[in-house]
Amino acid sequence: MRYLTINHCSLADDAAYCCMVGDEKCTTELFVKEPPVLIVKTLEDQMVMKGERVELECEVSEEGANVKWEKDGVELTRDESFKYRFKKDGCKHVLIINEATKEDCGHYKVKTNGGESMAELMVQEKNLEVYQSIADLTVKAKDQAVFKCEVSDENVRGTWYKNGVEVKPDARINITHIGRVHKLTIDEVKPEDEGDYNFVPDGYAFNLSAKLNFLEVKIDYVPRQDPPKIHLDCVGRTPESTIVVVAGNKLRLDVPITGDPAPTVVWTRGEKASSVKPDGGEKEGPTSSWTLKDGQVITEGDGRVHVETTKGHCVFTIEGAERQDEGIYSVVVRNAAGEDTADINVKVVDVPDPPQAPRILSVGEDSCVVQWDPPLFDGGQPVIGYVLERKKKRSYRWMRLNFDPYTETTYEAKRMIEGVEYEMRVYAVNSIGMSRHSPASQPFVPVAPTSEPIGLCVDDISDTSISLKWRAPERIGSAELEGYGVEYCKEGTDEWIPAIEGLTDRTSLLIKGLTTGDKLQFRVRAHNMAGPSAPATLAQPVTIREIMQRPKIWLPRNLRQTLIKRVGDTVNLMIPFQGKPRPKVTWSKDGEPLNPKLVSVRNSDIDSIFFIRTSERIHSGRYDLQVQIENVEDTASVTLQIVDVPGPPQNMKITDVWGFNVALDWKPPKDNGNSEITGYTIQKADKKTMEWFTVYEQYRRTNCVVSDLIMGNEYVFRVFAINMVGFSPEPCNTKDSAYIQKTGIAYKPPSYKEHDFSQAPKFTHPLVNRSIIAGYNTTLSCSVRGIPKPKVTWYKNKMDISNEAKYRMLSKQGVLTLEIRKPCPFDGGVYMCKAVNDSGEDVVECKLEVRSQITKEEKKSE
Repeated sequence: MRYLTINHCSLADDAAYCCMVGDEKCTTELFVKEPPVLIVKTLEDQMVMKGERVELECEVSEEGANVKWEKDGVELTRDESFKYRFKKDGCKHVLIINEATKEDCGHYKVKTNGGESMAELMVQEKNLEVYQSIADLTVKAKDQAVFKCEVSDENVRGTWYKNGVEVKPDARINITHIGRVHKLTIDEVKPEDEGDYNFVPDGYAFNLSAKLNFLEVKIDYVPRQDPPKIHLDCVGRTPESTIVVVAGNKLRLDVPITGDPAPTVVWTRGEKASSVKPDGGEKEGPTSSWTLKDGQVITEGDGRVHVETTKGHCVFTIEGAERQDEGIYSVVVRNAAGEDTADINVKVVDVPDPPQAPRILSVGEDSCVVQWDPPLFDGGQPVIGYVLERKKKRSYRWMRLNFDPYTETTYEAKRMIEGVEYEMRVYAVNSIGMSRHSPASQPFVPVAPTSEPIGLCVDDISDTSISLKWRAPERIGSAELEGYGVEYCKEGTDEWIPAIEGLTDRTSLLIKGLTTGDKLQFRVRAHNMAGPSAPATLAQPVTIREIMQRPKIWLPRNLRQTLIKRVGDTVNLMIPFQGKPRPKVTWSKDGEPLNPKLVSVRNSDIDSIFFIRTSERIHSGRYDLQVQIENVEDTASVTLQIVDVPGPPQNMKITDVWGFNVALDWKPPKDNGNSEITGYTIQKADKKTMEWFTVYEQYRRTNCVVSDLIMGNEYVFRVFAINMVGFSPEPCNTKDSAYIQKTGIAYKPPSYKEHDFSQAPKFTHPLVNRSIIAGYNTTLSCSVRGIPKPKVTWYKNKMDISNEAKYRMLSKQGVLTLEIRKPCPFDGGVYMCKAVNDSGEDVVECKLEVRSQITKEEKKSE
């Protein structure tokens, strides 16, 4: 055996290969096929803003493999504008879209010869959102004024204007842009700085405006015993002034006060200022107080709280306001001349709490309806809407479904891929911002309901039940069919009542327990994961009552004539009938009641089964079937004929012999096998050999003449009877024989000289000289002919080797083979084969050269 092994097969090895030995050769062809390239990492859905760069990335199982990109079923190529770029990095393949537009929305697919992956790209228009607008300011001379705003895009630049004139930075005015925050800072405010300030983002048709009010400080002569006064600015001196602060921001209450001597300031949270007693006593309840005297904080309840005073001002500050900081803050100023009080209501607003996990109400072919509950806490501001996101179950990338807040709590998500598992989550949005996301919904798969069942009809009906049947829907879809729901509705009402609890897997149903006389409409719906399909209904309502039907036997066409069976066959007849109510079924044979030991009968509502396991001749006869309902009946008859092979013919005899002819005669058999005799087979036999030869087949008469007999022979005859089953098991033989007389002509056989076929041995194919390698079995072959078969002897260097174990001699059809097992150099020499018989002998010889093997060291030295 010779083997050719190709390691690490490649496409370059696809070719035809030929093996040659001497002048003989054989050829085979090797086809090399590329292994399938699998997608190891699938594409991810993406949502980008208009003008952004998009990279759709996947990873395949083989480096340098070819992939094909498609958008909405159309193959992508490198067009003239170089809109699409295709990048390969080892096993990674990337589709790059520079400056995405709305036209780039769609489903992108990557294909290999072993799989495919799909993802959706959504492109949204850029909408600049204002997270924090600039606010009106009231400042005093030499103070600092800071206008600050925050937008959603940190790359957006803008311009500041004062009374319509662009503001230029100088030694006092500083303009900064850090990330999404834009600031205009004015140091040492002067009266001419008062005015309307606007910030206009570049590229957007809107602006943010605020007003700077300059507060002039008038110095009046104040008597030394001036009672303390609280001067609230901006909100006015109302009994309760409300200040709104966003959670996380600084709460700063700046209260102008006057009084001489300098008054002591007491801040209290949790009660009205009127409840603070002059001696510092407080009513019962959870309160906090902070006291300043001569500019020193006497008590401080929280490290985040800072209280400071300047000339004419008392400032109360809370760093990073929280929800628990909300409440009524009271300020009391006292000196020897009297006291003054004021209450400030502080409201802390925040983003809402996250909603609860959304619920999937229903799914469609590429959509779903999701519902959720509003958050338990709205953050102190009304919820203006919700933002939804979805992702594939096996992905980590969430895709936003809407950018503008959606006001309802039920949303229909579309543009999903049927058969892919998804999850949903929801954010709540108020005027402050967006909440944290809700927990993810239960995973769901978009599937479409099946089409409606077809062929709904009434199979049977009685006084209290009805049987319905239908066929499966034409379109089932990617989800499994869970079953069918059957309902009925009474005419004149809209209430559909389930016929059974749950679903049925079968396409037929018997509904029992109905009221006689009710007129009902029925419908059937197919159910899968997406819910019920459209219903299949009957054309018109059905009245529940027994339908009287006359008895009628539907005798099959093949039973309207005699049914013929062979002995031992099985007889199984099913005869359908109709009739309501259920008719009485009676069988009889030849006018007598049927013997149950001979025939088995099984009756149902619609048919009767007649069964004989092993038929006998006694089963032949006429069987009558009667179906009867009260005085109305119908009958039918079936004739059964059980047939068998016939008996042998009778009294066969020779009636006359003349010349080369013999006349025969016989009688029909006593038993015809319950079937008509269709013919006879006549045979003759020479008495010397008793070999039977057929003379006539399918012979109809009971006498015949046998001709062309041989003179001098004595003959006997026999006959077989034939019917539709076959031949009679035994023949009828003639008792006498018929001798054909000779006419006196003697036959003298010719004499022949026996031919001599003997032949001296002669080699038709000689031995061939050979050169072989030591250690490998080899054979020497030649062919010889001769009659009688010659005796063959093998010699090596004229020495007989017939009894040596190293050699094996084979002879088959004149081909002589000498097998030498693992020869060594000493086995070389002259081999001779000698063939001898009584007619002579012949010899053939050859030379055998045995070469030693070449070792690996010798090969290397060469």
